[in-house]
Amino acid sequence: MTIRTTLIRLARATATATAVAVLMATATSAGHAAPAGNDPGPEVGTRFVDAASLPAEDLRGLGKPLPYAQYARSHHAKSASLTAAPVTAPDDEQDLRQECAAHAAQAKTAVGWIKSRFESCQKRPFDLVLRDVRGTTALGRLKFDQWVLGFAYDGSRRVDYLASIENIIVQPLPTEDATKWRLGQHFRQSVNASTSDPDPQVTAPQTTDRDELLGVWDTQPHWNLSYTAPDKGPLYDQGNQQKVFSTVSMDLSASSPNAAPYSEGGDVYTSSVRYDYAGKIAGKFLGTVFTQARVELVLSQKDPAVNESAMHIYDALNRPERTFPSWPGKTVPGVKEPLHRLVDKEKQKKNRARSIKECEKVWGDYKGTDLQCDEYPYASTKEGSTKGDNRFSVRLIDGTDNETGGRRLDQMYTLNRILDGDAFYMKITD
Repeated sequence: MTIRTTLIRLARATATATAVAVLMATATSAGHAAPAGNDPGPEVGTRFVDAASLPAEDLRGLGKPLPYAQYARSHHAKSASLTAAPVTAPDDEQDLRQECAAHAAQAKTAVGWIKSRFESCQKRPFDLVLRDVRGTTALGRLKFDQWVLGFAYDGSRRVDYLASIENIIVQPLPTEDATKWRLGQHFRQSVNASTSDPDPQVTAPQTTDRDELLGVWDTQPHWNLSYTAPDKGPLYDQGNQQKVFSTVSMDLSASSPNAAPYSEGGDVYTSSVRYDYAGKIAGKFLGTVFTQARVELVLSQKDPAVNESAMHIYDALNRPERTFPSWPGKTVPGVKEPLHRLVDKEKQKKNRARSIKECEKVWGDYKGTDLQCDEYPYASTKEGSTKGDNRFSVRLIDGTDNETGGRRLDQMYTLNRILDGDAFYMKITD
């Protein structure tokens, strides 16, 4: 079944149920019998569409936009948000929301802004118009912000999402009643068995769908979802890291009693997650990460502890003609092309031996000095010197500087749960 079909059936069921309830209430108050169960109800003649798809002239005639609470009060509908005390979110959620708003361009995409391997967020504004599908009449307008905050954990096979619909603004014509409009968020998850380890499983939360009247969203905007991956204990020494690659997606529905389903709300949010039980190579033995995060190792040329390492890598990335081995047209990966972690100790030793041989070829015997052969890309990457493409660089630098740079690299690996084959990038600052 396609996403569009699912949304259509879901929204049609909501709209039909609401319409039947309205008809029954009307018939009862007028002293008439309720319609038969097979009565199809009123003809559906309206639909919510994206405002951006309509010409400006089709939007004329709408009334003054109002926050939903103010509109509800003028229509004598209950809205607890008029009197409810503000809800204070935990500090980590507040901080992430502030940062998310500061990255508005990325945050409004389907993937959202991914701060790190453990934090992500979406703040996506929606502007929908309730339109007469048989003509060009706009009957109302609905604006709101959709938020999704994502939290993965270093030390737990779990990921949490805090979803909400906020800042609801309505512009209905007098013929429409916005207190009967509904919005829905519908989460689903899938597992990529081809990239996961054997028997991958994810346990979804008990509630993954929320379809409510605007008034309910206005008073209770937030809800939480937690996904977990069960484990079988430590199997990493047997080569099984129990990796599970999963995608969490969310569809949006919008409806009114007489409206056709909103058909453009599929995959308005998507999140890629990896669960693992990789053991000590990952730092904490198990955890979860957002796989689309860009991980960078940052070194500064002004940091006296690693300034020689930073200068070497800067030259390799930006002035490869100054590096050895030297050959015309040489380029070195790490900025546009990622590096990938290598955990095989024997292959790392081969990378180091090849790099030291190149240092000795250029500078001769440096034994007995404080210098060490610095190599980039690192020996602990699949792009190391034995890859065979000569896209690497070596340079003699201070030994303490070289060792400190290596420790910074190891810290980056464990702080970000970088496993074998995982990508990362370099960033050298002034």
